[in-house]
Amino acid sequence: MSRPAALLLSFALLLACSRREPGELAPELRKAFEPSEDFEPMPTPAPGDWLSEHQEKGQTFEQFVLSKPLRPDARRSRIYLQPLGELGPDAPPLDQIGRFTEAFFGLETRVLPAKSLEGIRGRVHPEMGRRQYLTGDIIDRLRRQVPADAYALLGVTMEDIYPGPDWNFVFGQATLRDRAGIYSFARYDPAFYDEPRPEGWRRLMLLRTCKVLAHETGHMFGIRHCTAYLCVMNGTNHLQETDAHPLRLCPVDLRKLQQSVGFNPLERDQRLLAFSEEAGFTDEAAWLRKRIAHLRQ
Repeated sequence: MSRPAALLLSFALLLACSRREPGELAPELRKAFEPSEDFEPMPTPAPGDWLSEHQEKGQTFEQFVLSKPLRPDARRSRIYLQPLGELGPDAPPLDQIGRFTEAFFGLETRVLPAKSLEGIRGRVHPEMGRRQYLTGDIIDRLRRQVPADAYALLGVTMEDIYPGPDWNFVFGQATLRDRAGIYSFARYDPAFYDEPRPEGWRRLMLLRTCKVLAHETGHMFGIRHCTAYLCVMNGTNHLQETDAHPLRLCPVDLRKLQQSVGFNPLERDQRLLAFSEEAGFTDEAAWLRKRIAHLRQ
């Protein structure tokens, strides 16, 4: 069998595994989590895309439950945003990021005073000549500073970051058990690449920021990369792939998050719709209106 044919067969088997039914549900919840035309199946990956280079098995709801992920509880129920370094006037507004985080995860979100990156190891990128900071050092520092009532502490920065000498960069990185993560918004600004900023660049940068925050924080809830649907939990190798992914969870991953947090799916969609309309995310708002109408039937 040729490599392309083998890849297609592997991908088909992977989808079949990932789309297994998410278990028995109460009637009022089943509509929110059942597959429907509102959710687009994952297309066959193109060369250079995440799934063309990473052979991932996906994660069913049953596998998620068996992994015994961390869950918010009465003692740890807040998400904190920790600005790191000088964000500057071009960064996405922290109050908007906080409102999105609260709407998406259903947990109270607070923004902390900014802290310095002094003492964090780094390098100058060998090709771009820009300063980068080592994610492992940042996460080690953050995990020692997690507030007692925090489910998660999310570091946000406009500095470029990388996880090790063999990597060019990462958009973000989070731990599954230490409840700490770091997200860089630097590469979401066209000016980072010395490109002109198009009309609506601030809205585009905010959308990209919300995607990386939702994706990496989703990992902190024990949700693995999605392989069955177009979903914010899809792996991504490049910015074009990030832009192609929606700012929403597929029905399987939504069920996982709801299992952990216990939100009402309709109320969550209503909160996300209000945020999307405020932020100018027209495609997401249109999808949410359709979804809310479906859930109200």
